[in-house]
Amino acid sequence: MTNKMPIAIQLTRRAAVGSALAASIVALSGASAFAQKAGGGKTVPVDALMKPGSLPDIVVGKADAPITIVEYASMTCGHCAHFHNTVFPELKTKYIDIGKVRLIMREFPLDNLAAAASMLTRCAGGDKTQSLIKKFFADQESWAFVRGNPLPALLKVAESEGMTKEQFDKCLTDQKLLDGLTEGRDKASKEFGVNSTPTFFINGHRMEERSDQIAGFDKALEPLLKK
Repeated sequence: MTNKMPIAIQLTRRAAVGSALAASIVALSGASAFAQKAGGGKTVPVDALMKPGSLPDIVVGKADAPITIVEYASMTCGHCAHFHNTVFPELKTKYIDIGKVRLIMREFPLDNLAAAASMLTRCAGGDKTQSLIKKFFADQESWAFVRGNPLPALLKVAESEGMTKEQFDKCLTDQKLLDGLTEGRDKASKEFGVNSTPTFFINGHRMEERSDQIAGFDKALEPLLKK
């Protein structure tokens, strides 16, 4: 992002000019907005992919699981919402809960509103981070594509998971947290070729199978589990 204006103020100013959020994507760090389309296959160095960033990873599953899926997602991405609402519950039951797979979710915000939602999930902390991620994706239509000022709708979702207005306001002015999200997104783009959401890496290999249904994950995971 080229300026240091608190993201809450940026969102309000965007709303003031009457732009529809879904059509007015403001890219972070001066980069162009990314399409929500599947990318090509690519293997990246696992050590580099797994190297910790300035923000801790959001992880579901056992640390010693033989397969690690790294997901890059944007909170305003409809395909990401479909995965989390429809496919992830099956993936969790079938592979994560039995210790075969762990999922690492990393933020790749496509716009300022996605960054704001990601900041709020981080500020929630602990188990509430996962709960708020789930809620934001489940209720995406209610806050991600509204006209006018998006903050009231965003606050309503955050409050439903126990966040206060004071916590909400403080979180959205946390420049260090926003810088961490930007750093992670830039690293994913430059080092791993992430140019769309959701993007999945399975043990370092970019997933080529369809991610909008569990069958795609079955096809990608089962050969690895047989080794």
